[in-house]
Amino acid sequence: MILKYDVIVIGGGHAGCEAATAAANMGAKTCLVTMDMNKIAQMSCNPAVGGIAKGQIVREIDALGGQMGLVTDATAIQFRMLNRGKGPAVWSPRAQCDRGKFIWQWRKTLDETANLDIWQDQADELLVETVEQPSQQTHRVRGVKTIWGCELQARCVIVTAGTFLNGLMHIGRKMVPGGRIAEPAVPHFTESITRHGIRSARMKTGTPVRIDKRSVHFEDMNEQQGEQGYYQFSYMGQHRQLKQLSCWECYTNPQVHETLRSGLADSPLYNGQIQSIGPRYCPSIETKLMTFPDREQHLLFLEPEGEDTNEMYLNGFSSSLPMEVQIDALKKIPALRDVRVYRPGYAIEYDFFDPTQLNHALESKIIEGLFMAGQVNGTTGYEEAGGQGTLAGINAALKAGMAGADTAKETQFILHRDEAYIGVLIDDLVTKGVDEPYRMFTSRAEYRILLRQDDADARLTERAYQLGLATSERYNWWLEKKEAIDELIDFCQKTTIKPNEINGILENLGTAPLHGTAKIYDLAGRPQLNFQILSEISPALKNKISSLKNRNEEIAEAAEIKIKYKGYIEREKMVAEKMHRLENIKIKGHFDYPNLSAISTEARQKLQAIQPETLAQASRIPGVSPSDINAMLVLMGR
Repeated sequence: MILKYDVIVIGGGHAGCEAATAAANMGAKTCLVTMDMNKIAQMSCNPAVGGIAKGQIVREIDALGGQMGLVTDATAIQFRMLNRGKGPAVWSPRAQCDRGKFIWQWRKTLDETANLDIWQDQADELLVETVEQPSQQTHRVRGVKTIWGCELQARCVIVTAGTFLNGLMHIGRKMVPGGRIAEPAVPHFTESITRHGIRSARMKTGTPVRIDKRSVHFEDMNEQQGEQGYYQFSYMGQHRQLKQLSCWECYTNPQVHETLRSGLADSPLYNGQIQSIGPRYCPSIETKLMTFPDREQHLLFLEPEGEDTNEMYLNGFSSSLPMEVQIDALKKIPALRDVRVYRPGYAIEYDFFDPTQLNHALESKIIEGLFMAGQVNGTTGYEEAGGQGTLAGINAALKAGMAGADTAKETQFILHRDEAYIGVLIDDLVTKGVDEPYRMFTSRAEYRILLRQDDADARLTERAYQLGLATSERYNWWLEKKEAIDELIDFCQKTTIKPNEINGILENLGTAPLHGTAKIYDLAGRPQLNFQILSEISPALKNKISSLKNRNEEIAEAAEIKIKYKGYIEREKMVAEKMHRLENIKIKGHFDYPNLSAISTEARQKLQAIQPETLAQASRIPGVSPSDINAMLVLMGR
């Protein structure tokens, strides 16, 4: 049987779901191929979305017209804004979700998306055709063949296979092929890609034990409640629909560590069984013991998996040790002395493809029409996967001929490093590559004050609307919010406060008193003051904020940040604009790198392998020095 589409998406994880909905919502006839329709967007590891820098990515997906924020808000059982003790550039939203409801909310979203079919099957072979051109042969994707013999044809294929490509699970010395616990691996698909010259390698990740909450002594743990405020992920979604639940904290101890060490001889991480690269920033408990041998305790978080289940996730206890060692060690923790588990932790090895073989649209440089997103690009995390999936879906739809009315000539949708964390993520992947599973942090972004979680819609929604992805409803939400922010800032610039109304408070806060009337705008710029304090002093400001039509707390916060950090924002924009000058200098095809004696040998090798599009991209490649860039600038001038 042959089925024809514009875009085919392989894999129903977080990258695949965002890719499929993005392409379909842009008008591309799309097919999502997944092995199990009942495990769409499965949260394979912890049942949470967001976190440091990851939360910003989810806000960006939402601003672009994606779905992760909406699905998270509909299924959240706890919400927190991380890093509130620091500046707003690094505030990061995070939500605990109901794992089962998350799947079905995504399934409902897919079922209601026009232009989108779901085909339950397993991809077995990437179909590629060779195109003869005057100077060379080129490869172009033609579709996918499944294990049941169905041939799905399309101009574009997006591979989002997660950990399933030649997946191999480990618990102690026991090894079982699989892409996830109780789910089969995909054994041949990698080879159908690499035979065309695309490089693959192996990575490793892991997941912790799952615990029956009825066996936990919560009186011996510290409760960690969520926030009850106005924060949420999507600018459009409903607020906190499910029962809000607590997480719980406990610690390992020397007895736990002694038990774990007793099993290290059977640990696949240390007996040579696993050779591939694991995540530096989410290490297994046995890796923590080896890396920090003097630490007597490690913090663990026990997290609920849902409203209606006894299953809980022990964050911080990822392990591939023998199951009896894992359980014996857990019983040395006072709160888990009577612990019962649903399943032990395990490690999994899987194939990924070197992301430097992709361009910034996430399309292969070797096979035209082949896009890749998610863990197959060497990343880790639902959010990183969702961000890549959104961009891959947009660009596949554009490649297939879909575009909004204002972008009829646009063939690629690229986000720069000063526009989105998604832009930082993709630029890092395709210019630097990966030597371990890539995880996003705020420290990876040089323009953090421009990439705040509160202004993702200001950065991205208008572009997404012009592209045809963001709906008119979403766009009108943004216009209304923008108008309200501008109105509030204008009010603060015109409204004054007298010294006798505020000087007592200013002195108590340790900031200089007023000698004359001052505008609220200028007072809000002081670090010691905020809108909450100023609203108590100025009833006019309080009334103005409460009179805003919709989401007035969110609007007030956005306005206050723009006022307080105006100088920093403007300075960072100037730095970004300087870098854009290098972004505008196209170099692809201008240099014969192997014979370019003016630059270092390492730079020649890296530039030849990656073939950057612009001088700015070249400057970010490890091994390419500023002197190499200067030499290339001189040569370009000649």
